[in-house]
This record gives sequence, structure tokens and C-alpha cells, in this order.
Amino acid sequence: PRQPLMDSLGKLCAEGKGAAEYLWQVPKDAAVRKQILDLLTQIGTESAKQGRKEMPKLVEELKIAAQATPSPQQVELLVDGFDRLTKLWQAAKSGLL
Repeated sequence: PRQPLMDSLGKLCAEGKGAAEYLWQVPKDAAVRKQILDLLTQIGTESAKQGRKEMPKLVEELKIAAQATPSPQQVELLVDGFDRLTKLWQAAKSGLL
């Protein structure tokens, strides 16, 4: 399938996924955790501006996960969450949502 053109929301999702995947190697990296929270805030704001319904809800769930104690389960939640955000963004860009 063709990838939709990256807009600011798509870039934020990709950046967040990369940061979350980095936590597999350095789970306690506080700076990356803060970056993830900042990205989630931006994704929530941007997706709400675009009239998205699911993404802001998912962002709130992921913020809770990002603030939880570092663990493999927590990193997996974040990586999966950014995957879901990316899929929602792609579906909306391709006109499916």
C-alpha cells in the first residue's frame, strides 16, 4: 500500500514510535520519556484540530503509560500505542476514516 504524504501529525507519530522503540535499549532514559510526553501532547492537539475522535483518547491512555514505572510491558504499550496512532493517521489520510 502507498504511504500517505507525511503531514505534521504523521511526522509526530513516526517520531514518537522511534522514541518509544529507543526505550527498548534504554528504558529509564528520562529525557526520551519527556520527549514522548511532549510528542503525545502535540499529537493530541493536532489530531483534535483535525477533528479526529480516536487519536486524542489514545493519546491520553499513552500519557499514563509514559509516566508509569519503566518496564518491558510499559515500553511495549508505548510502541503499540504509536503503531495504533500511525494506523489511525494513515486511515484518515487515505480517506478510510
